[in-house]
Amino acid sequence: MRLEGGSHRDTRDAKVIEWLLEADQPSVRHHTLVDLLGRKQDDPAVKAAHSKIPRIGWAHDLLRTQKPKGYWEAHEPRTVREWVRFLRFPVYDSSIWKGIVLSDLGLTATDPRVRRLADLIFQYKLHLNSEVNLFTEEICIVGNAARMLTRFGYGDDRRVRKLYEWMVEDQREDGGWNCSPGTPGTLDVWEALAAYAALPRAKRSRKIAQSIARGAEFYLERRLFREGRRYPPWFRFHYPNHYFYDVLVGLDVITELGFADDRRLGPALKILRDKRQPDGTWLLDAVHPDMGLGAGHDMKRYKPLTLEAPGQPSKWVTLTALRVLKRVEDAS
Repeated sequence: MRLEGGSHRDTRDAKVIEWLLEADQPSVRHHTLVDLLGRKQDDPAVKAAHSKIPRIGWAHDLLRTQKPKGYWEAHEPRTVREWVRFLRFPVYDSSIWKGIVLSDLGLTATDPRVRRLADLIFQYKLHLNSEVNLFTEEICIVGNAARMLTRFGYGDDRRVRKLYEWMVEDQREDGGWNCSPGTPGTLDVWEALAAYAALPRAKRSRKIAQSIARGAEFYLERRLFREGRRYPPWFRFHYPNHYFYDVLVGLDVITELGFADDRRLGPALKILRDKRQPDGTWLLDAVHPDMGLGAGHDMKRYKPLTLEAPGQPSKWVTLTALRVLKRVEDAS
């Protein structure tokens, strides 16, 4: 990104960067310093921002309601039914969903509260000898768990590696993924690629690299949004995304995986640029469950997990959008 010069665009970009660097959300400040301004992890300002993530802002707000043992639910499971639901329900408001957000914000297992949550996930959801665990779940849940645990620092754990192996095995002939057995891939199921993106390049096996190439081609061939009928929620930007897809999700994942120079991103990038506000920010269009026009399903029983007010300029959406545009600019 060009942040110097006398043009209106340069001035607007500089003001947005200043907004993202504000101290109220150190996770946004940290990602802005690293992803947009190119600072190294050992930079004093980067280290200072990262140290404040669990103490100020969204991560702090989530962590202060965590139970001492590491979960957010009312109690640990006592029956098989509770064991199955533990950490995942209520949808969006339980431990795994909050863990995904914490991993997005930049927390790792160096924080003991994250470690306690990860220990519970390994105990209750990744026990290889159990008949009921994440290895029997839908691929979207598998991808989310792999991404979260990798970001927490557990990418080399054999149980996490097994999640990656399953994503490779579950990929469809067309290069996509689907939560329904025996069906073609769908843009909705983006979590496997997002998990691959969280894995450092040096940690990707030959099979994973091949899977990434096939998966990226699946999305690029469809221009990130062309799949049957036009689905309005895909053109609204959200956060947290949980397991829902939109155009910004697709752009973020595909560009992070190294395909920022592909010309087929053009239509999706036009959507992204057209949604930018005059002041240079992007809005949080909706929170999930997105019940807006064209959603076509009833998800009222789901409890939203909200960090920012919908309909207002969003620091997280703006950060993500600018990160996408920087990757595209750097690749050109």
